[in-house]
Amino acid sequence: MSGLTEQQIEQFHTEGYLLVDDLFDPATDLAPILAEYEGVLDTLANDLYAQGKIASTYRELPFSDRLIQIYEESGTVHPQYFDFSLPQNGVTHETPFWAGPAVFNTIRNPRLLDAIESLIGPEIYSNPVQHIRIKPPESKTFASLKDHEVAQVGATPWHQDQGVITEEADESDIITVWFPLRDASERHGCLAVAPRSHEEGLVPHCPAVRGNESGVGVHIRQHIIDGHEVVPMPMQAGSALFMTKETMHCSLRNTSDEVRISFDLRFNPIGQPTGRDAFPGFVARSKERPETELHDAEAWNALWVEARRALAEQDTPKFNRWDPNSPACA
Repeated sequence: MSGLTEQQIEQFHTEGYLLVDDLFDPATDLAPILAEYEGVLDTLANDLYAQGKIASTYRELPFSDRLIQIYEESGTVHPQYFDFSLPQNGVTHETPFWAGPAVFNTIRNPRLLDAIESLIGPEIYSNPVQHIRIKPPESKTFASLKDHEVAQVGATPWHQDQGVITEEADESDIITVWFPLRDASERHGCLAVAPRSHEEGLVPHCPAVRGNESGVGVHIRQHIIDGHEVVPMPMQAGSALFMTKETMHCSLRNTSDEVRISFDLRFNPIGQPTGRDAFPGFVARSKERPETELHDAEAWNALWVEARRALAEQDTPKFNRWDPNSPACA
């Protein structure tokens, strides 16, 4: 195992985050993901064209231009087509998602798992709180956006990843890994972190409503962020940002004319709660029981298909702990 250096591990625990350059090879690690998502965009374009919502599939355009054109012409964004997770409500038997082999191979990337092993040990579970984030330029106009889609266009509000899961995972040692598939400058809407904010533990979060001060989603009120140092984290493709579950972070607005595309993954030691039981994780690495590791991308996809079926046929489970009527949210 190569993994992280002692200096990098110390910085992670002291600052609450660590930026690692060149963790991934853009040609061999990231290009297959982008190629896979070209196919997903094909599916979306064909579906919308068949429904008469766009005048062409725009196959001749590069990914970023094509996605923007399709989003603008259809009048909305379509994040669920690309995500390798499911929404927290409204799941049906037809809810789209994408759990493809290139995504699966990325979660199991040996250099990534080596770095995770440096932080939590060799018994590594892929936590299912995971997403692709495809953030189009904020300057584009998308009509009739639903609340959960607004965050796909604007800035993501300040939060801690512990704040978007259930209490049962409060003692779990969850590591977040965020990385862009293409260069992500401040203009593209890169992340920003509050160094050493993890030392405060979990702070109150508020479920947001459309049009409020902090955008859409569970968020930390601004008065808690005030006084913290805020550090933007522009990153080149191939770099990765590691954060603790208590590290306060947000994303900036995408003021560029390009789509920002990134992954955020999470890992925790095997046997610890993930904070989202309704979604399926898997053993990514185990030195003690290597036979329990999941190596089959189709089997991983099948886990998500089964989770979708179960969620479509039951009441919506609990996904976080926060009460919008709490005095902290008044």
